[in-house]
Amino acid sequence: VQLQAFGGGLMQPGGSLRLSCAASAFRLPDYFLGWFRQAPGKEREGFLCISPWGGRTYYADSVKGRFTISRDKDKNTLYLQMNSLKPEDTAVYYCAADVALKPYGSSCSVYEHEYDFWGQGTVVTVSS
Repeated sequence: VQLQAFGGGLMQPGGSLRLSCAASAFRLPDYFLGWFRQAPGKEREGFLCISPWGGRTYYADSVKGRFTISRDKDKNTLYLQMNSLKPEDTAVYYCAADVALKPYGSSCSVYEHEYDFWGQGTVVTVSS
């Protein structure tokens, strides 16, 4: 099982960027998926997740209204659309998958310990 996150780069404040997370050896849409980030000098934090049932999502307040999580089942890829970027969005961004069996309808989580597989991280820098 392997996850690969890519699409990071240097952006100006107010800009947009889309990150992708591709998977091998398992189908992403079948599992809980999350986006995490680690800003310089800070601990890694989860801020977005999506459940395998009905696409239920959770957005942290810091990204609500600006970021969107989505999946492409045909491409087996998870996306993070980031709009209205701010300097405080500067971080290494990680995608992760939680493959544990859970009761139908369970909500997704942004807690690291829930996740089993991680992408290698992609750097997003927001600066003028």
